[in-house]
Amino acid sequence: MNEVVVRRRGPIARFFLGLWNAVNFTRRLILNIVFFAVVLFIVGLLMREEQPVTMSANSVLLLEPRGRLVEQDDRDPLTRLLTDANSDSQQNRVVQLRDLVGAIDAATKDSHIKHILLDVDEFSPSGFASLHEVMAALQRFRASGKKITAFSQGLSQGQYLLASQANEIFLDPQGYGVMLEGLANYRPYMREGLQDKLGVDFRLFKVGEYKSAAEPYVRDNASPEAKTADLFWMNDLWTRYIGDVAKARNLSPEVMRAGIDNMASGVAAAQGDLAAYALQQKWVDGLKTREQVEDYLAKQGFADDNSDDGLRSIGANEFIASNRLKVPTISASSVGVVVAEGEIVPGKQDPGTIGGDSTAELLRSAREDDSIKAVVLRVNSPGGEVFASEQIRREVEALKKAAKPVVVSMGDVAASGGYWISMNADRIYADPSTITGSIGIFGLVPNVSRALGKIGVHTDGVGTSPLAGATDPTRPLDEGLATLIQSVIEKGYRDFTGKVAAARGKPVADIDAVARGRVWSGAQAKERGLVDAFGGLSDAVGDAAQRAKLGKSGNYNVRYIENSVKPFGGLFGSRLESRIAVAMLKHSGTLQGAVAGWVPNADKQLQAVQAQLIRRDASPVKAMAHCFCAF
Repeated sequence: MNEVVVRRRGPIARFFLGLWNAVNFTRRLILNIVFFAVVLFIVGLLMREEQPVTMSANSVLLLEPRGRLVEQDDRDPLTRLLTDANSDSQQNRVVQLRDLVGAIDAATKDSHIKHILLDVDEFSPSGFASLHEVMAALQRFRASGKKITAFSQGLSQGQYLLASQANEIFLDPQGYGVMLEGLANYRPYMREGLQDKLGVDFRLFKVGEYKSAAEPYVRDNASPEAKTADLFWMNDLWTRYIGDVAKARNLSPEVMRAGIDNMASGVAAAQGDLAAYALQQKWVDGLKTREQVEDYLAKQGFADDNSDDGLRSIGANEFIASNRLKVPTISASSVGVVVAEGEIVPGKQDPGTIGGDSTAELLRSAREDDSIKAVVLRVNSPGGEVFASEQIRREVEALKKAAKPVVVSMGDVAASGGYWISMNADRIYADPSTITGSIGIFGLVPNVSRALGKIGVHTDGVGTSPLAGATDPTRPLDEGLATLIQSVIEKGYRDFTGKVAAARGKPVADIDAVARGRVWSGAQAKERGLVDAFGGLSDAVGDAAQRAKLGKSGNYNVRYIENSVKPFGGLFGSRLESRIAVAMLKHSGTLQGAVAGWVPNADKQLQAVQAQLIRRDASPVKAMAHCFCAF
């Protein structure tokens, strides 16, 4: 007979077990309540209907863009929904260029809006080319007989470029003034840290003495060629900037430049008062608080005693939500706009990054859509992988073969791979301050054999042929492989210049003379035949419509062809292959922990080389057409 012995827990054990069960139940209950509250909140936001806003005559539009200026919203729908619902949130906010320009143009046509109060304190501009598009919209507003008043606590030079287009600018007397420090392109050079300290060796393969994107991995300073080329295009952009703000403020460029160059001593003479110095230099018209500016506008005929700010005004979000920006369908024919913004990498990518597959698919969908009669490719990219760029270029050619015109509109940057995907368009538009060119190719091969040797790890074995195992980064680079890679890079450069020559109708020698990896401003590129005309996105759309014989503006639709970002895609939607070199760069506390924290742009450069090391094919190296040419 078997006996079953049942051991009963003592009273103390039963007490703590019951307590644990109660705590566990409470924890799950709270989590469930929070979860369902979030779900109900999101559902409520999705079901919320925008109520029409009634505007009074003679109103002020409060134009207060908040966030970074982008061509395309790269946030996933959930982030976008939660961020936009929280008006106090400063993180993850973006301002689409098309929305900002559209709001200003709609206000220009709206008879209720007579004035704009412009506040750019929470606005993060990108480059000058995109700002020029916003400037042009503000100038159209003023040309219609309406006025703009700008107010700020303190203006960066990008913010000031917009504020200068106002009829009058007021600074808070206790604010941060106007900081106009010029353009710079300084980068951290990491050869000593990578090679001497960590033992990570890089071998650079390139064509073009001006192709300097990978110099920080193999040098301790910028090459003379890089400095010469950078200063050439940067001086052109800075001269144009000074001319733009001087013209807007009715000052001579010489006086404007002198005020900037002597700013340190001038502010010291003003006893450290940046706002007073800006007023002295006539960069602004007066020093007022926000409340004083509102009182000033109220006295100009915009008073409303029932509003919180005392003004008869409407916010930009309310103005957009009032359905005044909705354009009805006016034709079955459309000009499609495909945005190519960010670095060019292989595969399918979300907005904010250009995928060789995903961007090519967007262009292909435009080709297969009978309602799309012409395409504008809006490019804002420093480049990236060559093959991904070629995938996109081929789709541009396919559109043209399908008798659908393609016009490129260059944004802030369309360099290297960004130029590769642009060159076959029927016409290329750029802003004079666009950064473009950088026609060159490079490859970067890391080797960690010395780094592993420092900790007593060595690689050894056998192979059946000279190149067997030669791509292993834990072995010293085989010179035969080095010869192979250099020949691949040289072929890539010949392909690049040859394709540009064919697309631009010029001899290869002429293209080589302006290539060699050299960066140009949009104005310099036009002088050298790399760009066809100056203009913004609207100019490119009008040109595309004319080529497709769609008639004047108003006879056709403009439709953006784009995919949205999938929620949590960045967490669960990608698969990456990594090797020892990638792991060392990614997880090194010296490089990406401490260094990225206090060395500007180091993290971006490490991410760029890390992306190159991720191999999805058998290629010994990825040919890159990339340009680190921001400021």
